[in-house]
Amino acid sequence: MASIVARREELTEFDRIAESGKSEFVAVYGRRRIGKTFLIRNWANNDFAFDVSGILEGSAKEQMTAFYQALKDYGFTGDRPADWSQAFINLRDLLKQKMKESSGRIKIFIDELPCFDTNGSNFVHALDHFWNAWAAWEDRIMLIVCGSATSWMIRNLIDNKGGLHNRISHELHLKPFTLGETELYLQSMGLNIPRVSLLQLYMALGGVPYYLNLLQKGESPAQAIDRLYFKSGGEMYREFNRLFKSLYKKPDVYTNIVRALAKSPKGLTRQELLEKLGATSTGLFSSKLEDLVHCDFIRYYHDRNKKKNAGIYQLVDFFTYFYLSFEDRFQTDEHYWSKQLNTPEQNTWFGLSFERVCQTHVEQIKRALRIDVILNRNYPWRFKGNESEKGLQIDMLIERADNMINLCEIKYCKDEYVITAEDDRKMRHRQEVFTRENKLKAGIIPTYITTFGLEKNGYANEVPAQVTLDQLFEN
Repeated sequence: MASIVARREELTEFDRIAESGKSEFVAVYGRRRIGKTFLIRNWANNDFAFDVSGILEGSAKEQMTAFYQALKDYGFTGDRPADWSQAFINLRDLLKQKMKESSGRIKIFIDELPCFDTNGSNFVHALDHFWNAWAAWEDRIMLIVCGSATSWMIRNLIDNKGGLHNRISHELHLKPFTLGETELYLQSMGLNIPRVSLLQLYMALGGVPYYLNLLQKGESPAQAIDRLYFKSGGEMYREFNRLFKSLYKKPDVYTNIVRALAKSPKGLTRQELLEKLGATSTGLFSSKLEDLVHCDFIRYYHDRNKKKNAGIYQLVDFFTYFYLSFEDRFQTDEHYWSKQLNTPEQNTWFGLSFERVCQTHVEQIKRALRIDVILNRNYPWRFKGNESEKGLQIDMLIERADNMINLCEIKYCKDEYVITAEDDRKMRHRQEVFTRENKLKAGIIPTYITTFGLEKNGYANEVPAQVTLDQLFEN
């Protein structure tokens, strides 16, 4: 098998779990295309006592057929199970025989687990009984399950209130690659791309291995984006609908939420979202928001507003943001993105997307500023006060336990950024308004996060803290 790139922490965790000397039930979840199956199979070198995969959108009969065929592939000679209780009894008997024939870990892998839980199947109850009545008491058993339907994995396994409550011994949330991990992955494909070009690709595709694997040698970022999105039949053109249909049974509710958030770069409160969607406040709506958070499409954060339900939801998935920003241009001109180079529209989008890159690389920013050992929290901030200052926003604040706050201005630029007198005035004004409105006594540290740093001038000399793109690549 191809070697794994950029999943060092996850591989170390799997090794640690495998050497625990006790029974283990591991749940791996994450959005579609993120590489869950590849990671598990590669780590185990396909050395399983039993493995099976559910069939996406398969019927109850098809799911049972897949399970039965897997049993036969591993040596089971009995009849087709009548139900899931019998299927797991057959699996138990098969594994007992495997344990007599070998020593060491008995690894079981059930891929796309949610697919097996068809309506009225009682699959979860059968799995519950298999684990609690037998597997949990066998120190050599290591059961690994995974699925792209993250909301199902969370509700039916990890947060299960029934027999599987607290039975998951480990959960691994597989997230998109960071910039640094993306660079390693592309280098393993033989693609040595300049970092600013890699950044542009990252802002359109995100750190999703499947999407990154579509890139080709010799293409500029603009050519790759044109081919994948704007060319007739481009491989990313239909991905949006496929993605949400594969994750959710009623995808329209979810796509409506991300569409609303795509139009509000800094994010919206729950109430603002409800108003934009014309929806009613219910527990079900909150569940939909949680589902999107678990799948890494959106994030939920708090600024300094301490009112109830004042938390803000923000779209952070790069593919989704790019798709929703330009879907009305797809299939109109196969060279659309190349023709937009250096236009205000494209540069504005790069600027907004670079803010998202920084928000998903806060740990790298904190290390660059040497404040990663200090307790802190980060958030963008928007002012809703008087008309003359309404709309004033701060890209990122890092509020620290040492009574200091980094007030970050994020600037995407294809060269060193030149701080002008107007930039300097705006930075001072933001600092003044933020301090006044929050009645702060903390110290404020103006901080610039840029692609290539600041061009030296009198204003740049007054900036006490800087972070550049290269530092965002640190793992």
